[in-house]
Amino acid sequence: MTATAQASAPSRLQQLRELSVVVADTGDYDAIVRLRPVDCTTNPTLVKKALALPVYAELIERELAWARGQDGDRKALVDEVADRLTVGVGTMLSALVPGRVSTEVDADLAHDTAATVAKARKFIAMYAERGVPREKILIKVAATWEGVEAARELQAEGIDCNLTLIFNPTQAIACAEAGAFLISPFVGRILDWYKARGQVPATIDEDPGVQFVRGVYTEFKKRGAATVVMGASFRSVDQVLALAGCDRLTISPDLLEQLDGSTGHVERKLSPVPREERTIAPVTETSFAADLAADAMASEKLAEGIAAFAKDLDALRADIAQRLQA
Repeated sequence: MTATAQASAPSRLQQLRELSVVVADTGDYDAIVRLRPVDCTTNPTLVKKALALPVYAELIERELAWARGQDGDRKALVDEVADRLTVGVGTMLSALVPGRVSTEVDADLAHDTAATVAKARKFIAMYAERGVPREKILIKVAATWEGVEAARELQAEGIDCNLTLIFNPTQAIACAEAGAFLISPFVGRILDWYKARGQVPATIDEDPGVQFVRGVYTEFKKRGAATVVMGASFRSVDQVLALAGCDRLTISPDLLEQLDGSTGHVERKLSPVPREERTIAPVTETSFAADLAADAMASEKLAEGIAAFAKDLDALRADIAQRLQA
């Protein structure tokens, strides 16, 4: 291919957009402007990183000023500022994307259905106060059994949910049966677990994270499940391309940049299959717990993911507390 032809060829990101909805796994305002994803996400890690970006400086100072004018328990104020910043960042991002902004419920509520539902309702109300309708928001909840039950309740109220930290087929199916709008199976973290045990796949098709998402996608289509499958937690461009055709793919800015800066044919790897009429026993709390207990990888990665998200939330709160003292 000549240099001129190569320059005019569509990038792999352009081609991927024809096969899957591309979501940005970032709260970086400039990256979202540049890369034009359909959806984006917020979580404590991304919000904490966002606090260092000049575009959010006015928002940060406004919320800190609000807190300094309040009386009451300091910890409660810090927690409230964290919520206000989360929604504030999400509000700004919602103006950049045509689709949704995923907003994460506190990870330390992952095993508390009632508290998760309450926080989700609070976020939706806060967004509404800022002029962002619930149709622009996905409430992100860890896919514990309590999280699944929270999603069941929230979906019944018209609050769409993104069930995250999916590592096990029963987890995924339980989310679909609860009517979750979307699930996020974690490709890279699954591979990490196997690699740490010396099990390195010889080819991308043998990647256990890729195989897992392909299996979930196919099962959902066979069931006629409306729940969207969004591959997440990618470690490489190869993993992303191995799932081309998945409903959605949430991709970090560095991998989006690599896809945008390269050419070459992108082949569809996932296509809907016909629905199958089958008699299927629903997932129960007992079967959910049993299947996770029998799956060391899923149990470990779910617990680890919740702990990491909770640690990131603590770091965000510590950052806010320090700024309030300044």
